[in-house]
Order: sequence, then C-alpha cells, then structure tokens
Amino acid sequence: MTEPRSDEELQQARVTPLVPHNAPVALVEYTDEWPRLFAREAERIRSLLGDRVRLLEHAGSTSVPGLAAKPIIDIVLAVPDSADEDAYVSPLVENGYLLKVREPDWFEHRLLKGPDTDINLHVFSEGTSEIAVMLAFRDHLRADPADRALYLATKRALAARTWRHIQHYADAKTQIVRDIMTRALPRTGA
Repeated sequence: MTEPRSDEELQQARVTPLVPHNAPVALVEYTDEWPRLFAREAERIRSLLGDRVRLLEHAGSTSVPGLAAKPIIDIVLAVPDSADEDAYVSPLVENGYLLKVREPDWFEHRLLKGPDTDINLHVFSEGTSEIAVMLAFRDHLRADPADRALYLATKRALAARTWRHIQHYADAKTQIVRDIMTRALPRTGA
C-alpha cells in the first residue's frame, strides 16, 4: 500500500476545509431504504437540471444489495461538460447542495453533498471513461457473489482501522478494486 496522501494534498481538491476523521469507518448492513433514497434524489436532481442530466445512476456500495456500506448514497451524474460549473452547480447550490470537491486533473470530477440526505453526487462530463468503470464495478458486484464477499471482507477489515481521513480508507481499497475490475471488465466489455 502506498503512503496516505497528506492533508495538503487532499485539501488541494477541496472547495471546503478538510476535516480530519480520526476514527474507524462505520459500515452498516444493506437496507432497501438506499435505493429509495437514490430514487428521491434522482427525481430532485432531474427536476433541477432538466436536460442537462445525461446520465444519473446509483453507484457505490449502497447500490449493491447485500453489501454493507457507509450509509452515504453515491450518485453518478453525467452532464455535457462538468468543467462548466455555471451550467449545473448554481441550481443545485440554490437548492441546498454543497460543492465540496473540484478535481480538474481527475476527469474534471466534481463532488457535491445533498441538502437533506447523506449523498456523494459525483459529476462527470458525458462519456467520461470513469463512469463506465464505476458502473461496471457496481454491476459486477451485483452479479458475482464471490467478489462481493471478497470486497465486503476487505472493507470490514479496513473499516476497523483508525483513519485520519475517509479518503485514506477509500484509497486503501484501491488494490482490491483493481483486482476485481480485472475480472469485471472482460465480462462487461467496458
């Protein structure tokens, strides 16, 4: 495993101040409430952005039945150009969303938090390759019980450790995600 990124490195992509976590990561068992929360958020986002929404998908562990997760709904939103924040950030912010992360060097990714539901709204430009990767990982975990169990065991072992930042926990999962993706991508053709 590589050395965790420093506070300064993590802060570079943050729009808001970085707050240390300094604790284990709390995972909770899967609940049918997660798809309902996604559907509610998706409806709200579509109503705010209209035809600027090119794709809107539930991703991450909360989108995989049977997988324990941090109770944060990951949503992938594709817009025509995620670097053009004027085209989509204002309507979201005016309705309670908060822009937290701006990563121009990583697929022009933006991350917003929701107004009343704990979400990570990941915004990319339409056609960005990372979207296909995120959705292929989700689909593979939904379809492959062995890899889902392997990923869950890895998450549980890592979550029990104390992490200065949640991003360090996410980064620590990189190798298992890569290993699973080597099996997922040939099957999906992504």
